[in-house]
Amino acid sequence: MTRREKLLTKAIDNPAGLSFRELEALLEQYGWVFRRQSGSHRIWKSPGGAIVPIQPANGGAKEYQVKQILRMLENRDDS
Repeated sequence: MTRREKLLTKAIDNPAGLSFRELEALLEQYGWVFRRQSGSHRIWKSPGGAIVPIQPANGGAKEYQVKQILRMLENRDDS
């Protein structure tokens, strides 16, 4: 199993348990690009052009943001 597959499996199995850095690594592995930062919000752009702001919660990723990104990856609705 590749690192990308392990990270995706971890996100699917426990979206609340993903660290913020792991979420960013997952985005990078799927071709997303970090665009800029505004305060605590980090703005990411998908290969299809969708813009998604994410921000850490005590070092962890916010569960709803992980789920949102997983839906986009699953549906490839990131355009």
